[in-house]
Amino acid sequence: MTRTIVASATRDIVIGFDQPFCVIGERINPTGRKKLAAEMIEGNFETVKKDALEQVAAGATMLDVNAGVTSVNPNETEPGLLVKTLEIVQGLVDVPLAIDSSVTAAIEAALKVAKGRPLVNSVTGEEEKLEAILPLCAKYNVPVVAISNDETGISMDPDVRFAVAKKIVERAADYGIKSHDIVVDPLVMPIGALGDAGRQVFALLRRLREELKVNTTCGLSNISFGLPHRHGINAGFIPMVIGAGMTSAIMNPCRPQEMEAVRAANVLNGTDPNCTNWIMTYRDHAPAAAGAAPAAAAAAPAAGGRRGGRAARAGAGARTE
Repeated sequence: MTRTIVASATRDIVIGFDQPFCVIGERINPTGRKKLAAEMIEGNFETVKKDALEQVAAGATMLDVNAGVTSVNPNETEPGLLVKTLEIVQGLVDVPLAIDSSVTAAIEAALKVAKGRPLVNSVTGEEEKLEAILPLCAKYNVPVVAISNDETGISMDPDVRFAVAKKIVERAADYGIKSHDIVVDPLVMPIGALGDAGRQVFALLRRLREELKVNTTCGLSNISFGLPHRHGINAGFIPMVIGAGMTSAIMNPCRPQEMEAVRAANVLNGTDPNCTNWIMTYRDHAPAAAGAAPAAAAAAPAAGGRRGGRAARAGAGARTE
């Protein structure tokens, strides 16, 4: 059985088909969050600390750490800022971390100070990225997210995206990186723009599990980009992708509706033995009073704000606030 092991200084986590779904908290990311970006540039990490603690309390298995603030030269500014952010977060929580950057120098700088066994997020099928990132993963013996796009961009053809994933797995093997340390992101397309996006990713996940035997992840909220009441779509999507074979997702764990879907899927998938986690989480749960939900919905603003994902996912939608 495929098992990807990630670790903090004190805790090991296994991502796998027979494991509870791995929730990778997405909130420590200044992309599209102007206030957070400005704070980080000024050396103010209070929001980073708050987001780290809240996501773990909400049930995140891991945290994604991104310091890609807009700057004139990210190759100069991002390495130091990512290291600082990573050190703060790993000093505050004990869950494993994902090092999220498109800047090779930033990834390497973060790997030098990371405790445990972080997940590198990410490598694509572009030759330049393969030659830069895979040797680092081999050197530090860490797993990596493989995003299914290459020099031609993001293909609308799921067969092409599968071929890119296979290429990355094969190239990783050349560096001694086993397939169980490759976590493929097959790139979820927005269902509002591509009507068969759901069926595409379900079929892709089955192929990735059966043929490449790799773990998988995605930017979960990409599926709902552009639609109203996005969290309803996201919550419906979760058990379906888990059933198709997805083993982790980069998502916002502070959304109760989506985390309920994760926990329910774990129960139904047999990865929450004796329903223990479900019972411990919800045994004192008090349903909203009758009539309260419609009133709250009427008072609420339009469905969650959106912010851009990393460059490789930009064409596929954005994550929610």
